[in-house]
Amino acid sequence: MRPTKARSGPIATAVVVPVLVSLMGCSQIAATPRGEDTQPSRASTSNASASAAGSSTEQGSPIAAEPAQLPRGGRTVFPANRLVGFSGYPGTPALGRMGIGKLPDRIQEMDRIGRQYRAGRAANLPVLELIATIVHASPGKDGMYRGRIDDQIVRTHLAAAREGRGLLLLNIQPGRSDFLTEVKHWEKYLIEPDVGVALDPEWRMGKGQVPMRVFGSVNGTELNAVSAYLSGLVKRHNLPEKVMVVHQLRLDIIKNEAGLKRQPGVVAIKSVDGIGSPEMKLQTWRALTTKMNPVFHSGFKLFYEEDAEFGPIMTPQAVLAMKPTPEYVLYE
Repeated sequence: MRPTKARSGPIATAVVVPVLVSLMGCSQIAATPRGEDTQPSRASTSNASASAAGSSTEQGSPIAAEPAQLPRGGRTVFPANRLVGFSGYPGTPALGRMGIGKLPDRIQEMDRIGRQYRAGRAANLPVLELIATIVHASPGKDGMYRGRIDDQIVRTHLAAAREGRGLLLLNIQPGRSDFLTEVKHWEKYLIEPDVGVALDPEWRMGKGQVPMRVFGSVNGTELNAVSAYLSGLVKRHNLPEKVMVVHQLRLDIIKNEAGLKRQPGVVAIKSVDGIGSPEMKLQTWRALTTKMNPVFHSGFKLFYEEDAEFGPIMTPQAVLAMKPTPEYVLYE
């Protein structure tokens, strides 16, 4: 989800104006979570939190459960995999590719596109980046300018991700809340081996700031708190590596980037999100990755509609030729 931006250059200060997507019913697509029946269904495969419990022999002797693996095998994300996915919200094309048509069709499409990005990797790993905490243009009852989607939507997308042997990332647009609070809200899903997070700091508002009027930002210390929390989940539940994406389209959106430290079991990815022609996007890419914190792996975002307004959308071959080569490619 993105505001309309007027740019004089690929990373120039932008003018933000509200768009219909921000007003079309955040109240309609953000629902209060349900109560006691909100636990995610567990798959019967090795991808479904096999770490959570053991089993026993016929004689009653305990047998340790095999550690859970990532959807296409293994417990480490890189370098075996390249992640390729879509972002969005169901039934809402304006919020991303994933909201167009039927979800199984989109997963097949991202898998088909992902095979073009393998480039020597053992596997392409489909990613569903679902907007779970969604920014609002109005404060709401708690004054936080954000809502949380219904648990049933999350469960539906988790089931679809498992059917396609992919990852589910919960996209967080916190408004005036903070990332750690919002991430902790979704813990019942984050203890699953195939669920991670994607943080969207342009929607992380400071005191007195209003979404759609200004860009938000985050500092490295807050990112580090989220990473440390996820690392604790990985350790306690014996999970495979957990993905934490951080989206960035301007330099000032991540402050004190060096404050993010490497945490055991957490794979941090910076997704460069600038809109524009291929040359504009490459300029933004260089600006945001040249002095990138080495904790980050590199990610890149393509926009089917907005990028096309400036020129042809970059091909997989063009993306793979970038330096550093993106390890996560997201389409919106």
